[in-house]
Amino acid sequence: MNLKELEISSEIFDFIKKNRSHFNNLKRANLFLKGSCGIINFFDTSNQLDDLRLLITEKENIIQEEPDRREYGDFQTNKNLALKSVQYILSMDTKVEFDYVVEPTCGKGSFILAALSQIETLKKVIGIEIYQPYIWKTKFKILEFYIQNPQRTKPEIEIIHANVFDFDFEKLSNETRDYTTLVIGNPPWVTNSELGSIDSENLPQKSNFKKHRGFDAITGKGNFDIGEYIALMILRNFSSHNGYFGFLIKNAVVKNLLYDQKHNNFRISKIEKLNIDSTKEFNVSVDACLFLAKLNKEPEFSCMELDFYTKEKRTSFGWFDDSYVYSISDYQEANDIEGKSQFIWRQGIKHDCSKVMEIERYNDHFKNGLDQEVEIENDLVFGLLKSSDLKVKQTNSYRKLTIITQKKIGQNTDYIHKDYPLTFEYLWKNKDYFDKRKSSIYKGKPNFSIFGVGDYSFMPYKVAVSGLYKSTHFTLVLPENGKPIMLDDTCYFISFNKLPQARIAHYLLNHEHTQQFLKAIIFPDSKRSITKDVLMRINFHKLYSLFDPSSVQNDLDAVTLEEWEAFGELTGKKQGNEQMTLF
Repeated sequence: MNLKELEISSEIFDFIKKNRSHFNNLKRANLFLKGSCGIINFFDTSNQLDDLRLLITEKENIIQEEPDRREYGDFQTNKNLALKSVQYILSMDTKVEFDYVVEPTCGKGSFILAALSQIETLKKVIGIEIYQPYIWKTKFKILEFYIQNPQRTKPEIEIIHANVFDFDFEKLSNETRDYTTLVIGNPPWVTNSELGSIDSENLPQKSNFKKHRGFDAITGKGNFDIGEYIALMILRNFSSHNGYFGFLIKNAVVKNLLYDQKHNNFRISKIEKLNIDSTKEFNVSVDACLFLAKLNKEPEFSCMELDFYTKEKRTSFGWFDDSYVYSISDYQEANDIEGKSQFIWRQGIKHDCSKVMEIERYNDHFKNGLDQEVEIENDLVFGLLKSSDLKVKQTNSYRKLTIITQKKIGQNTDYIHKDYPLTFEYLWKNKDYFDKRKSSIYKGKPNFSIFGVGDYSFMPYKVAVSGLYKSTHFTLVLPENGKPIMLDDTCYFISFNKLPQARIAHYLLNHEHTQQFLKAIIFPDSKRSITKDVLMRINFHKLYSLFDPSSVQNDLDAVTLEEWEAFGELTGKKQGNEQMTLF
């Protein structure tokens, strides 16, 4: 990049003009600037120095509009956020005296400037950046800082133009092991697949960077977060340094780092996650935080979550014995129901063809999502509930209906032509919509195939929860005129043939003890907080055993003592290696 394309402040411009004599040759210029601001080899080549001299001579400052690099996950840290981040790290341990700062992806140098302005004991600073324009911006910002603060001690500073994935951090770590180190930065908030899709060359080589075994090791786990890759690379090389680690990264990355800490055993402690408002700081809607850890200490496996602005504590999450949980305190109170569910949780109907398969009733006829009147037989039409419908205690009403073409996955659908000619005619007329379904699960399957269907779908009584929302409220779903109601694939449910069993399960799931357990194990900022894996951790027999039958009679007055005891016998049966499939 030509230096004339950079925006140089008037203060730097005047400084260079005033000291013009020091810029006659490369060696002299670099020595002078090292003495002025601490940067080693400010200019790499004589051509760069020539560009600067020409700029001064012509008294011009050509400004080139900076490209939008957000597509690369490049969200530059603003000055105030960088200052407050460094300030907080310094407050964590007032006795520590940092003499070394490393920023692996330094960008425009916000963190380096924040450190230089607040840490007077620094002896060495290393910044690494692949984007050449940012290299110059960082160098000139540092120069400007020392022009304004000439009395400040100047550490030895290197701003290195390099790809972070090719940089030899092991060598750097070995050379600086005696320094009290602050590794700080804001790595890209993007995955390797996203970078690959825009033909970025700033990618790590495919490798088993998480030290997976078996098939995961062979595949390299496909897609991963660049920030996580860099964080792991830094922790592997610097966790034995005395000092601190601090990265601005996505919350999902922190969740992964803590989960893998059980395996990695990095020498980190005092681990904290300070949630930031990424819309305010970066104008982007991403759950992100400042992730901090003290280096070279006995490994810890939990993290305190706080608000970055108020420092209010929200939770402590991480490992409790062999369980990875969001709230350790809640888990300590409610882990007595941890185990395997005696009932298999299912997702609802999946068809990926809502305009055809989902209909509404208008007086004596149906209408589909294409605003067409639909004339079909009633037998294959069932009420349908979606996540947004599961806000009530119990229901047997619905807004939508759906056509159920199969009773089990893969069932031949030729019977529709023979037994339900109107339905077949309607489906065949809209066959193009089914053929356009992109998911590979439909390939080679019978016409009009659906998924998430089985005997459990046709059980009359269900207990369901939304998989889309953060609420862990469970709804009792009753049949309508003797016909079971279906749920869509955004919902999870268990189903029963007997109403008392469904009522007891519904009661137990909504009880405050179960809710505390779910609060403990669910990470609310996950893309999908409630999953089958989460729900399968509720052991119904353990939960049932916590209650005295006499204490629940007021809440379960429609259930007899015999029915309550029968539920206990049902959930207490030994199931071998399989979960109960009757329900």
